[in-house]
Amino acid sequence: MGNWTKCAFLAVLLLPAPLAGWARYVPHPCKNAFTEQQETTEGQKAAQAVYKEMPVLPDSDPVSRYVQQLGMRLVQYAPGYKWPYNFHVVNVGDINAFALPGGSIFVNLGTIQAAETEAQLAGVMAHEISHVAQRHSTCNITKQRTPSLLAGLGQIAAGIALGGAAGAAVQQGIGLTAGLSFLRMSRDAEKQADLMGTDILYDAGYDPRAMPQFFEVIQGKSGEGGAQFLSDHPNPGNRVGYVNDEIDTLPRRASYVKTSAEFTRIKKQVATMHPYTAKQVASGAWKKQGGGNAGAPAADAAPPARLTESQWAPQGDWQTLQGDGFTISYPGNWKGVTSGPSALITPPGGVGAQGAVGYGMLSGRFQPPQLGEIAAETDQLVAQLKQQNPQLQPGAAAEVMVNQVRGRSLQMTNSGAAGGGAEHDWLVALPETAGTLRYVVFVAPEADFNALRPTFERMLRTLKLTP
Repeated sequence: MGNWTKCAFLAVLLLPAPLAGWARYVPHPCKNAFTEQQETTEGQKAAQAVYKEMPVLPDSDPVSRYVQQLGMRLVQYAPGYKWPYNFHVVNVGDINAFALPGGSIFVNLGTIQAAETEAQLAGVMAHEISHVAQRHSTCNITKQRTPSLLAGLGQIAAGIALGGAAGAAVQQGIGLTAGLSFLRMSRDAEKQADLMGTDILYDAGYDPRAMPQFFEVIQGKSGEGGAQFLSDHPNPGNRVGYVNDEIDTLPRRASYVKTSAEFTRIKKQVATMHPYTAKQVASGAWKKQGGGNAGAPAADAAPPARLTESQWAPQGDWQTLQGDGFTISYPGNWKGVTSGPSALITPPGGVGAQGAVGYGMLSGRFQPPQLGEIAAETDQLVAQLKQQNPQLQPGAAAEVMVNQVRGRSLQMTNSGAAGGGAEHDWLVALPETAGTLRYVVFVAPEADFNALRPTFERMLRTLKLTP
């Protein structure tokens, strides 16, 4: 056993024991149709799919070992069922983390690079542990009336792949968990995870205020809507206020752990690492470099070769695609697929070998970090796309009416289209009743977009939001 491992185990042995006898957050169980064993078994299958679709660092990597030890320190204080928690690092630069049902927790390398103290990183992990402890993912599946746990969890690989199957202008912005609606939490679930995470941090000896502080760090680095973490983990509002209220119910401590020498050492190591971008992960380009090992990322996926009009021209009777919360019609010779709230419709040959879409339409659901008018929420969506794709050039947004729903429409251009030249993307965003945005993006090379516009406009006229 190396010196670092000995120190890590010693740190665990010296943890402060949780005290009892004070008021603290008590979670309210949500309706759940699945047993703990079902949740664990299918969650493990989903974790295996993550390894196939994302560049996960080896568990033997020093950064992974550090995160594992930190995670096991925290789970000692997680209430409820004793899930088989395990922790992994995804070699991606975006600030994000997610927890699968059953206890598998993945932290992006970019999150470790962004954290300023160990307490801040521990706050993110305590937040994810709290989602597992409160079974938020399978409660979401139950709420969505997914017919089986396998249908909800076993499609994670397809959801990840669909999340990346977008035009070059937008395939980074959808997020690594696009299509996995059970992983996208409500603001109420986020508040519950914040409150339980506050107690876990306190019991582990950390400064619990570090959790909302890190959310502010993310916002400062990426701006409103700029970080995928803030999209996947929407702000319930006044995080600092209700976390401070929870802290006030706990006994005062003379001091809290804020950082450690081990965190400082790991921070120096990750500062020299070059994680993949979300776009490179979505395209599968990272696999060319041998998986999750850190190093120079591979080149981005190339879009398909430019099609002739006879290849993309609409033919046959139009058919209807029914997705999560919407329906839309499309040409009979095109192909439509869905995964959770995401959908993709393309003509034959419209998708490149590595998943980049050159022709067609993609749709998804966006959770604005800050609720507001449709114009402001659409600006947040565009800001996220722009943040993750600097070459994107959005035009001015205008009002649009789609089947009596008032939304926003704007044209965008991006380099790297099929056959060279620029890509044209037409974004339309519509408000959904749950406070989310339904967006559709029509994609084609600039040289072909006007010829395809009548087809795209007809598709848009058929778009209907459903309960």
